[in-house]
Amino acid sequence: MPYKERETVKLQYSIGEVAKMFGVNTSLIRFWEKEFDILKPFKNKKGDRFFSPKDIENIRMIFHLVRERGFTLEGARKKLKENSGDTINQVEIVNSLKKIRSFLEDLRNDISKEGDEDVPSTPVKAIEKIKETIAEKPEPIIETPKPQVKKDPPSELPSGDELNQNELFLF
Repeated sequence: MPYKERETVKLQYSIGEVAKMFGVNTSLIRFWEKEFDILKPFKNKKGDRFFSPKDIENIRMIFHLVRERGFTLEGARKKLKENSGDTINQVEIVNSLKKIRSFLEDLRNDISKEGDEDVPSTPVKAIEKIKETIAEKPEPIIETPKPQVKKDPPSELPSGDELNQNELFLF
């Protein structure tokens, strides 16, 4: 697997960098700053905003509630005030799932680059390919031996030494 560089963590991010991270306009970040009390970026004498990693996490929660889950601004404010811990957990879960998805997509791309043209591009195509493979090779997965049954039981019951463990007797 190719080497991937570690993500560098900065202490402060400009508003342009933050907007680029979330794929939104800088005006939306400024608007959210006015609407949500939890956003408190540092401002220099010139008035430039600099966001800390904590501010980035708060913006991530706001983005999750407003853009991904469809909350209104008032609803997002209430949700953040009432149970921000629950929201933080949900955001972390969504982020980890996004990382897993990205990893799996990279893995699929690496496999397809190696020349295997039979790699399915979607999960539905992968399932269809598995079904086709199974239909072409109908092999039983587990073979179970059938017990031997003796139809005529002996007139006398055998002792423990004479009893064959592989034979079943029907009485």
